Amino acid sequence: MPALVNYCGDDDFYSGGSFCTNSTDLGRLCSISSQVDVYCPPRKRARISAPFLFGETEFEQNKQPSIDVLPDECLFEIFKRLPGCRERSSCACVSKHWLMLLTSIRKGEYESSKMVKENTDPVSDDTEMISSDEDDGYLTRCLEGKKATDMRLAAVAIGTSGHGGLGKLSIRGSSSSCGVTNFGLSAIARGCPSLKALSLWNVPRVGDEGLSEIAKECHLLEKLDLCQYPSVSNKGLIAIAENCPNLTSLSIESCPKIGNDGLQAIGKLCPKLQSISIKDCPLVGDHGVSSLLSSASSVLSKVKLQGLNITDFSLAVIGHYGKSVTNLMLSGLQNVSEKGFWVMGNAQGLQKLVSLMITSCWGVTDLSLEAMGKGCANLKQMCLRRCCFVSDDGLVAFAKSAGSLECLQLEECNRVTQSGIIGVLSNCGLKSLTVVKCMGIKDISLEAPLSSPCSSLKSLSVRNCPGFGTASLALVGKLCPQLQHVDLSGLYGITDAGLLPLLESCEAGLVKVNLSGCLKLTDEIILALTRLHGGTLELLNLDGCRKITDASLVAIADNCIFLIDLDVSRCAITNSGVAALSHAEQLNLQVLSFSGCSGVSNKSMPFLKKLGKTLVGLNLQHCNSISSQTVELLVESLWRCDILF
Repeated sequence: MPALVNYCGDDDFYSGGSFCTNSTDLGRLCSISSQVDVYCPPRKRARISAPFLFGETEFEQNKQPSIDVLPDECLFEIFKRLPGCRERSSCACVSKHWLMLLTSIRKGEYESSKMVKENTDPVSDDTEMISSDEDDGYLTRCLEGKKATDMRLAAVAIGTSGHGGLGKLSIRGSSSSCGVTNFGLSAIARGCPSLKALSLWNVPRVGDEGLSEIAKECHLLEKLDLCQYPSVSNKGLIAIAENCPNLTSLSIESCPKIGNDGLQAIGKLCPKLQSISIKDCPLVGDHGVSSLLSSASSVLSKVKLQGLNITDFSLAVIGHYGKSVTNLMLSGLQNVSEKGFWVMGNAQGLQKLVSLMITSCWGVTDLSLEAMGKGCANLKQMCLRRCCFVSDDGLVAFAKSAGSLECLQLEECNRVTQSGIIGVLSNCGLKSLTVVKCMGIKDISLEAPLSSPCSSLKSLSVRNCPGFGTASLALVGKLCPQLQHVDLSGLYGITDAGLLPLLESCEAGLVKVNLSGCLKLTDEIILALTRLHGGTLELLNLDGCRKITDASLVAIADNCIFLIDLDVSRCAITNSGVAALSHAEQLNLQVLSFSGCSGVSNKSMPFLKKLGKTLVGLNLQHCNSISSQTVELLVESLWRCDILF
């Protein structure tokens, strides 16, 4: 067999006949046989396209580089002996063919990797440095849309190996014609054994084969996210369970072929699993969820179940075995009745539960809600969305039984009225209350005497509840004197007279106030706000308050010391208001928005420049009186500030 000596890639090989016609040249090189390749020493020579003689045979010079004539088996052996990652990356740049060959080599098959493994000395610092440089998995890569192809994945597999190793890979969306396939995922598996987090969204051409290859090679995998993945089945998930014992987080969404068997394997073989999220998987039922919870309950702390065909049995298992669960989210469980939620609460297994979020579950009633309050002794955060059977009685009973509750959020719970809100504030130590789109709230003046104030409440957010008006604001103001954050966005019915009692009742000093969309508010309430709370106010949002004028900006400039975020979009602001803000020496605004203020024109440029000394964000969108030339000058002058136009 011919021997390759000191071959560097620049030399050619010739076969057949004698290379020299004169006998004097035979001392330099001679043909041993007509069938044996002969090595020609490197030297410069002119390209010759015309035919020339080798012995007595006439043939045309082959223009194809001779290295490509080698079979893949030979190239494979050569690539295995490349000394380092830089050389492999250089070879991968030669052609797609070479790149594909390199991705077929597992990382442990390289001779350099074997030598490091054999010669590993715990005392040698050099060896430890080489090992950690390639295997720790520091790098993150994300491929989206048309960029998600097998070729790019192959390049990532080769290129990241010498720069800390690939630790996290996300593939978001892939073309159905030329997108990622099993080949690309296999290339990542062979070249990136350090992979710890993998996210696959909408990859229709990748199936069980690709996921199984990941499981086979990437034993350090800790986080797996599968979304809109129609080709993967229980087989791929079982392979992950069998080969990735370090798995701590699993998210499965819209995977129609994954069912109970895959989840059962995960629960049995992944003892470190801490977080599980399953959404819109029609084959997942009680058997899969119950086996998962009962097997991995010792460390499983976060559970999300959305749009599944599970029944009361699964919730009973959660209530009994979820002893380590701290965060629980249940959404769209149409087959779970009142009994399921009642049993989950009375099972007394959710003693560590801190956060509970329930959305669109018909089984949540007054009775079951009270049971959950009693059974979750350490519950601090509760969110109810579109729970149409919860009324004031159930809400107040829950507030009384959940002694540790700090944060309550109600959204589209239309049986809850003003009485329920007042009852909750009167019977628990809430720190934050959020009410969104609860159409059952009506503005009624209560004749009954109010109970003791809720001094613990610091944050109140009532958004898009048209029935929450003057009387409701006055009641809340009397009950909650320590408010610091107030969000009343979308309450287009409230007036200056209705808001003033609330502002006067806040003893601690308001820090953040959002009044966007409150169409009836005028400068008078802003004057009162800045007079009462100007020493503490940090954020003020007046977006869409059309009756707010320059007078409000003058008051803000005079009274607000710590204000850093101001939004007066779509207000009746002119250049005079901008000038007043710029003259306030104590103001250090960081974010300022004049979006949709047609009264702000090019004449405001010197004032905006002065304000820009502290700004990091300036919104001038839809300011039709400001020209693009003025904005360009501002961009050049305020290089630290992000300007939207």
